[in-house]
Amino acid sequence: MGAAGPTRGQVARLILELGPSTAATLGSRLGLTPAAIRRHLDNLIAEGLVETRTARTYGNRGRGRPAKVYVITDAGRSAFEHAYDDLATSALRFLAETAGPEAITEFARRQLADLEHRYAPVVAGPMVEGTELGARVQALAEALSADGYAASAGPALSGEQLCQHHCPVAHVAAEFPQLCEAETEAFGRLLGTPVQRLATIAHGDGICTTHVTDLGKATPAGMVVRRETTDVTNESGGLLT
Repeated sequence: MGAAGPTRGQVARLILELGPSTAATLGSRLGLTPAAIRRHLDNLIAEGLVETRTARTYGNRGRGRPAKVYVITDAGRSAFEHAYDDLATSALRFLAETAGPEAITEFARRQLADLEHRYAPVVAGPMVEGTELGARVQALAEALSADGYAASAGPALSGEQLCQHHCPVAHVAAEFPQLCEAETEAFGRLLGTPVQRLATIAHGDGICTTHVTDLGKATPAGMVVRRETTDVTNESGGLLT
């Protein structure tokens, strides 16, 4: 990413951290003029590091063209710290072939045990002990960010939402979802409440999104929170009004 120039690298990293973003948002965050930000975005697109998508809209949309957002591509994501993916994937394939898929699950849980041990004092420490669930989720997001996951947290329907804008093992987890499953289990134990993984970078989403249930505000049985919107759907996918 360094060869692309420092400012262009900042644009790419900001898209990685924010997820799908408009040119106006990126220019405002970086203090660049519309012409300058579009020049950098055009160069990133030409290099295959960024691509454009039409922003999703729900309900009635006003007149005018749909908003265009910029998202990081797999190639762009790979430019950020994926040097050992091939080796790790080969090692896990060998483990699965010689010891079976159960060994992958055990390996993933052992790997997350260290993370869980380090994060536990932060999430349940004196500064957040006994406070609202949102404070614990925010503490977890900050701990994840310190480890390079570019995480954020905020309120969501019936609880909180934890987003990870970067995953150092995304390409490995695409083949071995046990890594994501073990991480989700660890989040649930750390936060002391049910959590549900709604989206993962490993499976093509722009952000790893985890819904954290606030048991005091739980939705009725059978209702599922969608990542893309705060609308609520029933199990058959129909919109509840």
